[in-house]
Amino acid sequence: MSEESESKRSLPFEPGKRKKTSKRPPAKQPKPEVAEGANSAPASLKETAIPEAVSRRMIRRMAIFCGLPTALGISTFFVSYAIVSNGWLELPNTLTLLTSIGFFGLGVLGLSYGVLSASWDETTPGSMVGLSEFSTNLGRMMAARRSAKEKRQ
Repeated sequence: MSEESESKRSLPFEPGKRKKTSKRPPAKQPKPEVAEGANSAPASLKETAIPEAVSRRMIRRMAIFCGLPTALGISTFFVSYAIVSNGWLELPNTLTLLTSIGFFGLGVLGLSYGVLSASWDETTPGSMVGLSEFSTNLGRMMAARRSAKEKRQ
């Protein structure tokens, strides 16, 4: 599928896909009995919920792109301590601090990248690194933000 048609294709959980409701309260109707164990969530919640496959994809990517830098940020303290206590090098405290802050900052960016680099299409797994998905999803997010801003004005 071409990228142009892929970027124009809408997703089932996009906010713009919600059905508009009238301002009048609905007439009282008896509730249908729901069998025990059946999912009784309103249809609007089901329509706007992120599909399970997409959610798992996002979580996996966030764990990788945030978890690795965060683990490196924590290990910076242990490695610096080992280097200084064994007398291998004299490390300034600021070097340890700045290195750990840098890794923690990468972890924070990794959270956002993990969400935006996952394919938001339920049937398409996406690529390993997700650069094309990132640009597509960032474009969708910016378009939704512009749309919401225009509606407020």
